[in-house]
Amino acid sequence: MPQSRGFRVKTRRLLKKKGNHGFSDHFLSINQLKKGDKVVIYINPKHHNGMPHRRYHGKVGSILERRGKAFIVEVSKGNKSVKLIVPPEHLKLHRDK
Repeated sequence: MPQSRGFRVKTRRLLKKKGNHGFSDHFLSINQLKKGDKVVIYINPKHHNGMPHRRYHGKVGSILERRGKAFIVEVSKGNKSVKLIVPPEHLKLHRDK
């Protein structure tokens, strides 16, 4: 029988949460995201709906617009740019250093 190559293959370490830190105020800061902001795609394994592919985990992109409850994020993939529809549970605001 051939090995399965599903959507979440090889994600044991990538999608592991580090401890229980209680309530996160991340959901309270969702309304602060607006067009043109830089965000990091950080997959939250607790929320399965709208989970982006693992190749985009940790990528920095910019918000183009809002579509329903989700955002359209433009990320570079090699020489091309890709538009992803990502719910806010999988986004973090990018902090420039």
